Amino acid sequence: MPESIIAVRGVSKSVQDASGSLDILRDIEFSLHAGETAAIVGASGSGKSTLLAIMAGLDTPSIGQVVLAGQSMFELNEDQRAALRASHVGFVFQSFQLMPNLTALENVMLPLELAGRPDARSTASAMLQRVGLGERLKHLPKVLSGGEQQRVALARAFVVQPALLLADEPTGSLDHATGQAIMDLMFALNREQGTTLVLVTHDRQVAARCERMLVIEAGRLTETSVAKA
Repeated sequence: MPESIIAVRGVSKSVQDASGSLDILRDIEFSLHAGETAAIVGASGSGKSTLLAIMAGLDTPSIGQVVLAGQSMFELNEDQRAALRASHVGFVFQSFQLMPNLTALENVMLPLELAGRPDARSTASAMLQRVGLGERLKHLPKVLSGGEQQRVALARAFVVQPALLLADEPTGSLDHATGQAIMDLMFALNREQGTTLVLVTHDRQVAARCERMLVIEAGRLTETSVAKA
């Protein structure tokens, strides 16, 4: 069995509210290997996005550990976790999360520039060509459609060739036809780069495009199965 890219080990998350302690996640455990695709599915409020945030080291579990590329994330300080994310993880969000004052090209260049890549402009331009936005390099997000903005977000996520891509409801803000096109593109890019993909969705049809399905109900991982279209 190849070494896992990411392993979630006994992760639980509780928060305090007016009525006492609220369990968001309970003893979640699974691992993913290079090139695997997995969908995390469940109803709203089941803990899907919290789990994704913990996998990225953006949130901390109450107990448990996440091992990313052989590193125990919560044994690292915040700066070390940020460096680990930058070198191994790409993100795609429902709300695109583009920098509004930067052009499409500048948005995609940003992670490359932060990594000190001297070829940031040419590499970002080539990636935008790949996602069909070669004619939109100089456009700001506000003049791009929702589908175009998500294409920019995909280009930004994949341009650094991450080992792990985390996508949180990437088609949630798009109409059905545009969402289908974005999913087709995301899976195509994922195959090209051999990235490990974790996709949070409430849509079982979208989830069925992944190799594995992780079902979260009331904070528990209740089923791990091979998704069927």
